[in-house]
Amino acid sequence: MDNIKTIFRREFAAYFNSPIAYIFIIVFLVLNCGLFMTPFFLQGMADMRDFFGNLPLFLIFFIPAVSMRLWAEDQRNGTFELLMTLPMKSSEVMLGKYFAAMAFYMTALIATLPIPIMLIVLGNPDVGAILSGYLGALLLGGLYMSVGIFTSGLLKDQISAFILGMLACFVLFLIGIPTVSATIDGWIGGLGSLLAESLGLMGHYQSLQRGVLELGDLSYFLALTVVFLMLNNLWLEGRKHG
Repeated sequence: MDNIKTIFRREFAAYFNSPIAYIFIIVFLVLNCGLFMTPFFLQGMADMRDFFGNLPLFLIFFIPAVSMRLWAEDQRNGTFELLMTLPMKSSEVMLGKYFAAMAFYMTALIATLPIPIMLIVLGNPDVGAILSGYLGALLLGGLYMSVGIFTSGLLKDQISAFILGMLACFVLFLIGIPTVSATIDGWIGGLGSLLAESLGLMGHYQSLQRGVLELGDLSYFLALTVVFLMLNNLWLEGRKHG
């Protein structure tokens, strides 16, 4: 645990050592809050469904931008080999980096809390649905981040890692859309539905967005996140002993 904390502090501090982190957070807030506030004032509804509904697509761009540096930067700077020779497990290094990236993402999410506070002051929102929506946003970000740290390890160039991570997240988003799965079913009977149920994230996320907490939805996000983290650890072990 101490090793994970050491890597966590190093990586989390690295985000704020440059103005890029602040730019990311400002862009995250401006775009998400801006897209939410316009329909909010037009419709006058005290809920955050539109806010959480925009996140799956928006985070496809935001999360890979946060995760692209996690391994690619170390490989480009030549510090990757140094990390692998430290007296700690590869999994500890990986988890320290992952938790640091998630802490950065959670910082951006916490900065959106004035929205639910405003809704509570102005109206009578469903607090349970808001809390469930934030849980869904956290789980969604965690899944995308695990994909991003995995793709970052495959490439030395951060831009290439960003593009690959974005494409991988977009595939998970796309196959969960009913029209896409129906189209795939038209090509190969049952394949689209199978992919949507096993890998597609939208159905699971939308349940959380509506305030419905089900074990299957939570298990989906946690299991798939663990799978990508395990794949990343296998890659690290291969590089370490290769």
